[in-house]
Amino acid sequence: MTDAAAIRDRLLTLPTPTLKELFEADSGRLDALSGRIGWGEGETAGSILFDWSKTHLDDAYLSAFEDLAAATDFAGRRETLLTGGIANPTEGRAAEHTAQRGIGAEASVEEADALHRRMELLVTAIRNGDLGDIKHLIHVGIGGSALGPACALAMLARPIDMPGIDVHVVSNIDGCALEDAMEACDPATTMIAVASKTFTTTETMTNATSALDWLRDNGVSDPYGRVVALTASPEKAVEWGVDETRVLPFSESVGGRYSLWSSIGFPVAMAVGWEEFEAMLAGAQAVDVHFRDTDGRANLCLRAAFADQLYTRLRGAQTRAVFAYDERLKLFPDYLQQLEMESNGKLVTLDGEAVDGPTAPITWGGVGTDAQHAVFQLLHQGTVLVPVDFIASIAAGDDLQPDHHRILLTNCFAQGAALMAGKQSDDPARCYPGNRPSATMLCDDLDAPALGALIAFHEHRTFCNAVLMGINPFDQFGVELGKEIAKSIESGQGDPFDPSTEALLEAAGLKG
Repeated sequence: MTDAAAIRDRLLTLPTPTLKELFEADSGRLDALSGRIGWGEGETAGSILFDWSKTHLDDAYLSAFEDLAAATDFAGRRETLLTGGIANPTEGRAAEHTAQRGIGAEASVEEADALHRRMELLVTAIRNGDLGDIKHLIHVGIGGSALGPACALAMLARPIDMPGIDVHVVSNIDGCALEDAMEACDPATTMIAVASKTFTTTETMTNATSALDWLRDNGVSDPYGRVVALTASPEKAVEWGVDETRVLPFSESVGGRYSLWSSIGFPVAMAVGWEEFEAMLAGAQAVDVHFRDTDGRANLCLRAAFADQLYTRLRGAQTRAVFAYDERLKLFPDYLQQLEMESNGKLVTLDGEAVDGPTAPITWGGVGTDAQHAVFQLLHQGTVLVPVDFIASIAAGDDLQPDHHRILLTNCFAQGAALMAGKQSDDPARCYPGNRPSATMLCDDLDAPALGALIAFHEHRTFCNAVLMGINPFDQFGVELGKEIAKSIESGQGDPFDPSTEALLEAAGLKG
């Protein structure tokens, strides 16, 4: 038995007091299990408070998990990640998203900075009108090339605040998505951003071609002159027809779901300006520094992973819920779905051996207070264990009467308290068991640095979980098989499928 396996067995033997008992036994529990990451100075200062005290983590669990981190070489794998080593061994690549934020191998940081300066020049030129009257941008991508920008835009580019460039993100190959974006834009004043790491992604390139046709059909004489390419394959973009001066490259070592910090963030900078994009990078860097320089339970990203491992591996929780008590974060649970499930939904370890337990839980969630009237019944009285994360901001994002935000925050904090405390009743239908875990992330404000910090925190949390389980979070071979089969259907080649699939193809008129 390996040291890691022995420690996991030890974890299974630890006592499991209730949350109420844990608070009663330790007056310093709140301080011990809360922490803050901050950035900036003076008027630019901000921070996020992370509170894991309403989870079942205690000193015994934390000590055992610290031993597990040592046994799985957390420090070594972290160094490999942050110095440009082969963090993705199945593909023989580094994973250098932190270099985009100034933390990484010197050469990679310098390259990222140079590419950012190139992107800044183009963003500034377009926003200043140097390339004509541009009022709209249709950003075409899929996966991380679309979901990251869409999440950031939902938070930072509220229409009420944005008199400038209007950005629409299109990812779905369903033509309705692209039609809706085109309907909202004037082709005479619209640019197209095509985001694809390989510049061969079927869905993205099909949507891009249709967007070019729309420009051409509506009187734009040089539609390719309206295209900006965001890619790790600049030569393919030029071959496709994009002028090389409007190709914004990023490194091959930056994975799609980790690529918001690269030129994939172009639509964000277009919508809110370069200073805001840089502020987002700065918030992320603050988390990078904390993650790099802090060890053991004091490392808040690692501590979050300890809680994740406790519920997923030791207590059999198959899901984790994330509820953002702020409308601006409405896409954040969706973003985390891809980040966590595509990263850690794995069958094998780094050595190619079968994993010895569950890996990533199903990440799901929604926006409070809407979710309270939809799914919280199950959280409070259902028969499954669902750890919950709450995310909120002290500062309101609106200019309405303060009642709105006060009620929002009150509901957020009340739900965590109710999940923990429960309530007994002589009527079984009105009995709440309690002892249900939650964590809270409370931002001073939801601005660009806070968004950067939130995303970077979850990137590192996902990595920490992968290390503790001995898996690779940076490949995603599981998404390839369905794509391969779709291509074989499209080409009409390949072996026959199962009777059900053959019948569906026939019914949809896709045979022959």
